[in-house]
Amino acid sequence: MASCVQASMNSLLPRSSSFSPHPPLSLNSSGRRNLKTFRYAFRAKASAKIPMPPMNPKDPFLSTLASIAANSPERLLNRPVNADVPPYLDIFDSPQLMSSPAQVERSVAYNEHRPRTPPPDLPSMLLDGRIVYIGMPLVPAVTELVVAELMYLQWLDPKEPIYIYINSTGTTRDDGETVGMESEGFAIYDSLMQLKNEVHTVCVGAAIGQACLLLSAGTKGNRFMMPHAKAMIQQPRVPSSGLMPASDVLIRAKEVITNRDILVELLAKHTGNSVETVANVMRRPYYMDAPKAKEFGVIDKILWRGQEKIIADVVPSEEFDKNAGIKSVERV
Repeated sequence: MASCVQASMNSLLPRSSSFSPHPPLSLNSSGRRNLKTFRYAFRAKASAKIPMPPMNPKDPFLSTLASIAANSPERLLNRPVNADVPPYLDIFDSPQLMSSPAQVERSVAYNEHRPRTPPPDLPSMLLDGRIVYIGMPLVPAVTELVVAELMYLQWLDPKEPIYIYINSTGTTRDDGETVGMESEGFAIYDSLMQLKNEVHTVCVGAAIGQACLLLSAGTKGNRFMMPHAKAMIQQPRVPSSGLMPASDVLIRAKEVITNRDILVELLAKHTGNSVETVANVMRRPYYMDAPKAKEFGVIDKILWRGQEKIIADVVPSEEFDKNAGIKSVERV
């Protein structure tokens, strides 16, 4: 038995012609079988797949981040710290060319308190940056994952901010079909309200319906939107009734109206508008680009890199003429 263990250890050591710590051992038939069993178990453990949470494979943010992680991982590991800009958004505006492709080594042991290598999968990499990414409609599986990540980040550090990146159509699909109950959005909203951390919300694609509520529910002054993102508020939709009795359809309709009233009250609370104003614009789907969403009170800032600096550099026309030595003549 000792010879089998020693032979197994020797098989894992790097082979070199100039260094041989032990002379080669001869194994009997049982030793060879044990060695094969050990190798098969080692290979099976090394090739085991890590469970992945639900993700949208066509999501532009995740695909961009995955490409950066594969080709230039040092940009994610050695990222600059800037309190005014949520993490990982600089990869959209500052692409870098590489003379030779980089290689990513998969981490075997990962410690979230002292990370030295990227986490084993992309959602864990985002979570390591204290980012909760909502990139799918709010179905039960997504709600379960988001609430669990929020609780974990608060347990990890109740003082550091949590960043929520949103690219979701809420409880409906892009064609308007209902895919989740309104309670899915309310569950995430209630979890946000219970957090001790500051919550920075960022819309990186679209925030529709309940997702727009989550966008507006961030900490005041830390609700952001990308320049070409869209926000939209709309009334909840009645799920398909099928062959339900008329009384059951009436019960469902009353529940949808109740959810609509709650959604109107919460949006009015976080946007600073009156309940009548929100109810009036929600009669039909109300789309907002970034400036319109800021005016309506859904967000506080637009993440247009360099816009503030460019505007600050512009001087009034009178001062420009004076600096250029141009004298203005007023016509009578």
